[in-house]
Amino acid sequence: MGVIETSSSSSLCLLKSNFSSHHFVVPNRTVFPFQGNQRRFIAMSSTLPVEQQVNEGQRRLTGDSFIRSHLRKLKPYQPILPFEVLSIQLGRKPEEIVKIDANENPYGPPPEVREALGQLKFPYIYPDPESRRLRAALAEDSGLESDHILVGCGADELIDLIMRCVLDPGDKVVDCPPTFTMYEFDAAVNGAAVVKVPRKSDFSLNVELIADAVEREKPKCIFLTSPNNPDGSIINDEDLLKILEMPILVVLDEAYTEFSGFESRMKWVKKHDNLIVLRTFSKRAGLAGLRVGYGAFPLSIIEYFWRAKQPYNVSVAAEVAACAALQNPIYLEKVKEALIKERERLFKLLKDVPFLNPYPSYSNFILCEVTSGMDAKKLKDDLAKMGVMIRHYNNKELKGYVRVSVGKPEHTDALMECLMRLY
Repeated sequence: MGVIETSSSSSLCLLKSNFSSHHFVVPNRTVFPFQGNQRRFIAMSSTLPVEQQVNEGQRRLTGDSFIRSHLRKLKPYQPILPFEVLSIQLGRKPEEIVKIDANENPYGPPPEVREALGQLKFPYIYPDPESRRLRAALAEDSGLESDHILVGCGADELIDLIMRCVLDPGDKVVDCPPTFTMYEFDAAVNGAAVVKVPRKSDFSLNVELIADAVEREKPKCIFLTSPNNPDGSIINDEDLLKILEMPILVVLDEAYTEFSGFESRMKWVKKHDNLIVLRTFSKRAGLAGLRVGYGAFPLSIIEYFWRAKQPYNVSVAAEVAACAALQNPIYLEKVKEALIKERERLFKLLKDVPFLNPYPSYSNFILCEVTSGMDAKKLKDDLAKMGVMIRHYNNKELKGYVRVSVGKPEHTDALMECLMRLY
């Protein structure tokens, strides 16, 4: 592209080129000659009173007039509130709140993390833009070469990065609700259309309907979660392979895979050029507050994500914490086993609640249908008043459902005590 220079910031010009003509009003009648194929600028006088021009300009240039049109209609994402905010709202100390609404790991990270964070040497220096140390540790942990691995500020950043790299405005994304609502939200942010393929009554994927949607709508990508949030169901190999045979980019979110008992599909990216697998340290290692996620990518496309990502997207503290967490796999395994054991206990107890119908889960949370005339929103609010936070949903697919995160045994005891007060 060429460089256009003007002699006055208050002047607008008539541009004549081989491609188009744009007519603007300017205060003076001056001709700027250019040689060859350069554009010619002709300045012309305005016939509008100055006061009228100013008023019209003021009406046009409101702040939201600069915002992309589709974002003006965007509904904000509804995040979960942290302890310090809940403490003010509920009038309780953080230690008096049972927070089982966001699938966080209540045991926190290994002790090596706190030690490493306390010994940061260079917090005043920008972090490694390639997160080399962490990617090397992840390669050893996963058995997948570091060339396939990209680290992000949480898996959420990678979801958005994938959409920014893959989608043109108006492209389509397949979503299989009920599932993680960030996929639909990020698609809206990036100006994409969402093709919804509802799950079956047991929350399993409807592969036949997905195939029909891919053939009919020609979407660019599909986002899948295994175990699925919010119900905890998994995608079996047969269904995943069928979807991978379709002409579509498959993004498999494995944020909760440690709790499933099944092996990660990270290594599958070496055989499938249309597969990306996402993971996180939020659940497994208790680092939700430090925001560390990572993804496994085919070599044929990962270079484009390297080009587009923010250069210093993973902080020094986040990388140090994640590396320290991986140094204690025994701790991570014990915490995982404790949460799985408590999940089974929680499920059995919830089945005995007369107005709840819990669904079996392969994750660190349990989805419950609220029955017997009990209102799901009121249930959530009543528990909050007693200091117990669970997740309630407003979307139509989950109207009448709540989700309970698996906590420590004492968290389960507190929840059950509060539930017993309601029947």
